[in-house]
Amino acid sequence: MKKREVVTIKMDSVSENEEFARVAVAVFLSRMDPTLEEIEDVKTAVSEANAVIHGYQGGEGTITLEVSVEEDVLTVLVQDEGVGIRDVAKAMEPMYTTAPDGERSGMGFSFMEAFMDQVEVVSAPGSGTTVTMRKKIGR
Repeated sequence: MKKREVVTIKMDSVSENEEFARVAVAVFLSRMDPTLEEIEDVKTAVSEANAVIHGYQGGEGTITLEVSVEEDVLTVLVQDEGVGIRDVAKAMEPMYTTAPDGERSGMGFSFMEAFMDQVEVVSAPGSGTTVTMRKKIGR
């Protein structure tokens, strides 16, 4: 049995770190010999889990990105200590958005679920949000 390998990164909640997170996860994922499609799927899901925009609603804070590999399963955890989500089930519905300006499509969780095998969201108002995504690599 292969042991679990993990990398944890703490970063400021600034938009420039979204691309950094995508690339860091892709580099870590490369040890699993993924297809280009698997790399793009994971990078898209990481962008959609983007706590920069939603976690702190434009304010400052810290985002924790944890990436791990155990056998053929990649796990990506994105965590913030921001505003939290009042109703996770409602927020995960396609097209649901709290953006008053209509600039958000409300498809973030739907995209995460489409590109990853499993998505779990734990959140509470004022306590932040943890999104955990898993994907089996190399089917």
